Amino acid sequence: MLADYHVHTEFSDDSVYPMEKVAEDAIAKRLDEICFTDHVDYGVKVDWDSGEEIVYRGTEPMANVDYPRYMEKIERVKKLYGDKIKIRTGMEFGIQTHTIPQYRKLYEKYDFDFLILSIHQVEDKEFWTQDFQREQTQKEYNERYYEEMLEVVKAYKDYSVLGHMDLIVRYDEAGIYPFEKVRPIIEEILKIVIADGKGIEINTSSRRYGLKDSMPSANILKLYRELGGKIITIGSDSHQPEHLGAYIEETKELLRNLGYQQFCTYEKMEPIFHDL
Repeated sequence: MLADYHVHTEFSDDSVYPMEKVAEDAIAKRLDEICFTDHVDYGVKVDWDSGEEIVYRGTEPMANVDYPRYMEKIERVKKLYGDKIKIRTGMEFGIQTHTIPQYRKLYEKYDFDFLILSIHQVEDKEFWTQDFQREQTQKEYNERYYEEMLEVVKAYKDYSVLGHMDLIVRYDEAGIYPFEKVRPIIEEILKIVIADGKGIEINTSSRRYGLKDSMPSANILKLYRELGGKIITIGSDSHQPEHLGAYIEETKELLRNLGYQQFCTYEKMEPIFHDL
């Protein structure tokens, strides 16, 4: 069973990968299932129908998913390719504490199979530009990142898994911050995730970015399992054809080596377990 549960298309501001082509490529790569998970990042991006001016980064609009067109397109792609591959409807919610009300409204408006909860920004400051890290010590920005995540999972419950839980590592120019220094807050986060019946994602993009560890790290994956966590999805975080389905088999082997026996797909926000 090969499933890619973190897939971006032309509906994300950082991708121009046509949804139909994603489905065709997934079939060619012999994937059994994919879930479209395009970006919503309130606080730093606006909705298409918000009436606010849309800022462009090059040719790419800094806007959230065009929701009606997105949902319509997914249904069309399901009809075109549903006899060859299972296609699920999802989104990636880049939540911050002050944007939670907007996500609650969005969740109530549409039907989803799967939702990734990601921390992409804190206080509307991006990691990839170093705006968030600037003028903070490595200790301060690492701890602040996980503090935001903790407050979000305490307050927001309409999601499936935490995406790339230690994403801050990818943008930490000071190197890897010691796990033991943030372990207490990570443990607190994971206990809430498990108690709420949610899961975590293992994001295979760590390999294409040349990170020294998985994402989340082996330490986090071990801690999650030790705490009783069982729900885990595998996603490539694909934005281009070469990303789609990449390193899924290697990631399944890593999970087996860490003591996991199953991974999950989703339907109507409920996990479905599969043997690794």
